Amino acid sequence: MSLDAAAVEFAERAARAHGLSLSSWLSRAARREAVRTGYRPPARVVQAEDAEGAASRDEAELAAAEKELRAEG
Repeated sequence: MSLDAAAVEFAERAARAHGLSLSSWLSRAARREAVRTGYRPPARVVQAEDAEGAASRDEAELAAAEKELRAEG
């Protein structure tokens, strides 16, 4: 997997702002985007946490991170 430099910088800053590792932040972002664009995992894949509910919570985290990044300039 590869990402362009700007995407890596944004992800690093967002992860840092939320006290997450880059890997963890990217995993959450990928899951959120998959659900947002219509992916619905088979029942056997959904584990202890509902993917759509997790994505909704991640959206709130993303909005807060974007706000913080804008404030930093």
